[in-house]
Amino acid sequence: MEVSPNAEPPVCRIMDYGKFLYQQKRKTKESQKKQHVVTLKEIRLRPKIDDHDREIKVNHAAKFIEKGHKVQFTMQFRGREMMHVELGYQIMDEIVQNLQELAKIERPAQMLGRRITMVLVPIKSH
Repeated sequence: MEVSPNAEPPVCRIMDYGKFLYQQKRKTKESQKKQHVVTLKEIRLRPKIDDHDREIKVNHAAKFIEKGHKVQFTMQFRGREMMHVELGYQIMDEIVQNLQELAKIERPAQMLGRRITMVLVPIKSH
């Protein structure tokens, strides 16, 4: 096995190639173990959601954020609920207030069609 081909003279080493491949595989496996894949979790709401139901959903979001995931809140409007979009923004603001010590806003609440979406990411505490 050639160790450094650019050296003068080139440096080579006699080794067990099967053992070398095994060690390479183990190194890549170890590096993959230490990685944490961040996924986007979605929590869906409605504008007429009850306070207790909203608390439960916020607690679920807090658990996701503590695990290091991003959380997207989606508020769906139907029919006449479109007349009270400001209520949706109000609820989104309350959610941000409840989670402000755990998360920060990546994408603020914005209206797209019949839904308001907002993305929160965990605050790095390392």
